[in-house]
Amino acid sequence: MTESSRVGSALGRLFYDRRLGNLAGFFACTGLMAYALFAEHVLGFEPCPLCIFQRVGVIALGITFLIAALQNPLSARGSRVYGVLLLAVSAFPGYSAGRHVYIQSLPFGSVPACGASLDYMMDVLPFVTVLRKVLFGAGECQKIDWSLLGLSMPAWVFISVAALATWAVFVNFRSITLSRE
Repeated sequence: MTESSRVGSALGRLFYDRRLGNLAGFFACTGLMAYALFAEHVLGFEPCPLCIFQRVGVIALGITFLIAALQNPLSARGSRVYGVLLLAVSAFPGYSAGRHVYIQSLPFGSVPACGASLDYMMDVLPFVTVLRKVLFGAGECQKIDWSLLGLSMPAWVFISVAALATWAVFVNFRSITLSRE
């Protein structure tokens, strides 16, 4: 067996094995979180409240991918339930990232000034009020500290979450006729 056929065989298993596909989604979420922590602790970028919501959503998406990989339902119905669940979970970080990109696109001065920190708001305000304040944005959410190919970090999170949602549908909604090993 040549090296290229082994690589092709491994990629083929990734595309046809639900467990490996869901595990790949989990590792992608792990990579996103690893870079977010690297950007915070090594590069020195302080996450705004919307960034923290995106992190929570990506972690929830990764945990859902991991549970789907560990359970690995045999039936098409079970895998489709995970596909729907993964789509539902991906809506939160997708919305948070999309809202963040929208806030960053607004002209300076049109977003309210920086308010209290997320920790303080969580301590003194009800969760729904905190959620509303964060999603309407504040000054610190408009600042763009980092970009790659002209896109800010929240734009890349949005693209990544959209790709992961598409991957979740691809992995969990297709019917597989290959036998399990």
